[in-house]
Amino acid sequence: MTVDRELNLAEHAYGQIRRMILERELPGGMSVVEGRLADHLEISRTPVREAVMRLAAEGLLTKQGSRSFAVRRVSAAEFFQCMHIREVLESEAIQLAFGKIDRSRIADLRERVIALGQSPEQTAAHWQLDDQIHLMFARASGNIVLTKTIDDLRTLTRLCEITYPLGRVPASTIEHLAILDMLLDGDAEATKTAMLTHLRNVATDCMDILRGG
Repeated sequence: MTVDRELNLAEHAYGQIRRMILERELPGGMSVVEGRLADHLEISRTPVREAVMRLAAEGLLTKQGSRSFAVRRVSAAEFFQCMHIREVLESEAIQLAFGKIDRSRIADLRERVIALGQSPEQTAAHWQLDDQIHLMFARASGNIVLTKTIDDLRTLTRLCEITYPLGRVPASTIEHLAILDMLLDGDAEATKTAMLTHLRNVATDCMDILRGG
């Protein structure tokens, strides 16, 4: 029972710390102090330490000194490289998944995109919906490696996006609807084109922010 409890606490710590990073409660470059996190989560330091090591292995945390970690900063170069690879892989995921996604699920996502599009501020709900839309194709493809790779790339690009907020809720709403509409129309090439347009627009907006535009 004790072992199971420690494993559950470590999983809980991992999920909470990962969420804090991706929702910018722990911004890029911030030192991760195990004791403070343990106090915040109201658990011992052991499961927090396990969670920190797991997040470091996944690339969300980086070494800072001999025994401490900090939230990873994703450079502009990494961001644009990841976005380019995402174009290739997410297009392939659409091709592999076409015809395998239930129309009712697509329609449900479409309704949620419209509803969340009413709020101009990027919230955790927006990010969750974004994950569901982008990973839907990879998961439906049945290719586990493709799904994990896209998920990992999305995590890295998101670290950059939350560091430099793009204010893209209105634009992303339109672009996500275009992807879903082409999917409902049964047009694989148009769906891929809509996805590429979306990804390239995100990259362009990020470039403008970095240039101070």
